[in-house]
Amino acid sequence: MNNKCNKCENKKFDFKCKKENAINSLFEVEHFLCNLKKVCNTVCLYKILK
Repeated sequence: MNNKCNKCENKKFDFKCKKENAINSLFEVEHFLCNLKKVCNTVCLYKILK
């Protein structure tokens, strides 16, 4: 267990990597929400035309 703690302490915080990961995650969420909105619009249109 000491090895795990030592590894954690030895790692430096990489802000650039964390920033890129956060931006990529936000883009993925945005695209998911846009696709969800399109699906909802399609379902509503389907119900109207049915």
